[in-house]
Amino acid sequence: MKAFVYTKYGPPDVLQLKEVAKPTPKDNEILIKTHAATVTSGDWRVRSLDMPVGFALIARLVLGAWRPRQPILGTELAGEVESVGKDVKNFKVGDQVFAFSGAGMGCYAQYKCMPEDGAVALKPPNLTYEEAAAMSFGGTTALDFFRRGKLQSGERVLVNGASGGVGTAAVQLAKHFGADVTGVCSTANGELVRSLGATHVIDYTKDDFTQNGETYDVIVDTVGTASFSRSKDSLKEGGRLLMILGGLPDMLGIPWVSMTSNKKVIAGPAAERGEDLRFLAKLAEAGEFKPVIDRRYPFEQIAEAHSYVDTGRKKGNVVITLEQNSNA
Repeated sequence: MKAFVYTKYGPPDVLQLKEVAKPTPKDNEILIKTHAATVTSGDWRVRSLDMPVGFALIARLVLGAWRPRQPILGTELAGEVESVGKDVKNFKVGDQVFAFSGAGMGCYAQYKCMPEDGAVALKPPNLTYEEAAAMSFGGTTALDFFRRGKLQSGERVLVNGASGGVGTAAVQLAKHFGADVTGVCSTANGELVRSLGATHVIDYTKDDFTQNGETYDVIVDTVGTASFSRSKDSLKEGGRLLMILGGLPDMLGIPWVSMTSNKKVIAGPAAERGEDLRFLAKLAEAGEFKPVIDRRYPFEQIAEAHSYVDTGRKKGNVVITLEQNSNA
C-alpha cells in the first residue's frame, strides 16, 4: 500500500510517498480502507518538532530523539472496513467508519488497523467521509476538557481560537451543553464562529478580551495565548481555564494556582475514547455538530496541505482525500 513516511523532523517536504506493507488485522482488530484523513495542528507539531515552550526535549524523548519512531503521521481517518479479525463482534466488512488513532498516528496510509474497542465508530450516514474524518481530533479534545472542567448549562464560556479545528468543535459543543458562548477570532472568521453558535464574537485584532471587564465561568484556550496570568481576571470566582495548548512554565504553575485561589487550570493530553466518537456521531446525525472544513487536498499533495496548516491560518479542518469518489 501507499503511505506518506517521514524519517526526519523538518518542513513539509520531509513527507515522502512510499510503498509499505499492507497491515493485517489482529484477532481483535479491523482493517480500514482509508477514504479521507486530515492534517491537524498536532501533525504539524510532531512533524516539525515546533512545540510549546519547554516541551521540545520532552517531545524528542517521546517521539524519537534523532528520528521519528512512528514514521507515518496522521491521527484521524474515515473509511470502509475491508476485513476483520476473528474475535471482532461490533464491526463487519463493508461498514463505513471513522477513527481516531491519537498518539499512535499512522493514518497517512491507504489502510489502517484499529482495535474494535478503540476510538472507532460507525460513520453518521448524513456525513461525507471527509466530514467524518474531521470529527475526532477537535471533537474529542473539546469533549474531554469540558468533561474535566465540569461545564454546566447556563455558564458563560469563552473560546480563544474559536475558528481552529478544536475551537470550532468547542463552540458547537459548548452551545449543545447549554452554555452562553463567546468566540475569540480574527475579523475574517467572525461570521463563521457566530454561525456555529457563538452569541458573542471578539475580534482579537481590535479588542483584548482580558481588558474588556467581562468575566466567564470557563475560558478555553486552544492557541496558547491565554495563560492564567493573563486571563485570571477574566475568570469568575470558581472559574476554570481549560488550557488545551500551553507551555511547560504554565503547566508547572498549576499547583500554585490551586493553592492560592479558588480558580482552576485544567491541562494535559485529552483522552482517546470510543464512546466520545459515538457521542459525536449521534450529535452529527441529529444535525447538532458538523466539522468545519477549510480545504481539501488529494493524498498526493499532503506536503502542500502541511504547508497550509503551517501558516496557522486554517479555519476548522484540512482534509486529505484518498479516493476521488469518497463522498459516499
